[in-house]
Amino acid sequence: MRILITNDDGVFAPGIAALARGLDTALGSDAELVVVAPLVDHSGAAAAVGRVYERESIPFETVEIPGLEHVPTFGIDGPPALAVILACIGGFGDRPDVVVSGINHGVNAGRSALHSGTVGAVLTGAQFGLTGLAVSLAWGTEPIPWETPVALAAAVVPSLAAMASATVLNLNVPAVPLERLRGVRHGTLGRAGLIRSARQDGGTDPIGDSLVDRTGGAVTLTLRGGRGSDPAEERAEIDPATDAGAIAAGWASLTPLTGVREDRTESGERALADALAAASSAGR
Repeated sequence: MRILITNDDGVFAPGIAALARGLDTALGSDAELVVVAPLVDHSGAAAAVGRVYERESIPFETVEIPGLEHVPTFGIDGPPALAVILACIGGFGDRPDVVVSGINHGVNAGRSALHSGTVGAVLTGAQFGLTGLAVSLAWGTEPIPWETPVALAAAVVPSLAAMASATVLNLNVPAVPLERLRGVRHGTLGRAGLIRSARQDGGTDPIGDSLVDRTGGAVTLTLRGGRGSDPAEERAEIDPATDAGAIAAGWASLTPLTGVREDRTESGERALADALAAASSAGR
């Protein structure tokens, strides 16, 4: 099994080193690892590839992760989704069988999964038919318990090879030592996100219920878990059945995801029929 390891925090981030070391130790000769990740932080890049239409080559650097000198490691000038594409079309050797992305420092739960470069990388792999695992660890202070998501990822990755093509799992882990983890459970994809609210400071022009400065300015964000946040208020916003709810209760959350695929459900078919009828009438 050839495994592509990537991330959005950058090839020099501690999370990707911990993940690569953990998989190398756990899987040994049963897996062939290759690391291809951005040279700089591309957090929040989702599945963006950058302005590839304006250049005919993508610069890269060879990198050495301490203790993993035998694992080919490359840093590219681009986001993680681009790293996956390049690896899938022959840019860094044979096509991988599995994509593992992370370990991101900060969870990618709820609507944050849509914007996550960590998740975007594995969803990009799914477009090539690859199975994938996105791994994220809740934000925490030193010492960071990297060993917790590493142990879970090492347990899950071998089963990915037997899963259906394009299967993607999103693993989010609370920042606790492995012995304090309550376990792993399914967390449904919630609606909570990192940004809880936004406001313009010093607005002068009334628009709706807000004051907006038409000359420019700044929008101040209230972040979940950020400065001045109210933990009790934030907990009340989270559905316990969701991915964020599981993490808040001390569980690791696993969520199956799908990316950009045609909607063949009844509602999708109905919307298509209505839109086709409307568009056809416009040309008459």
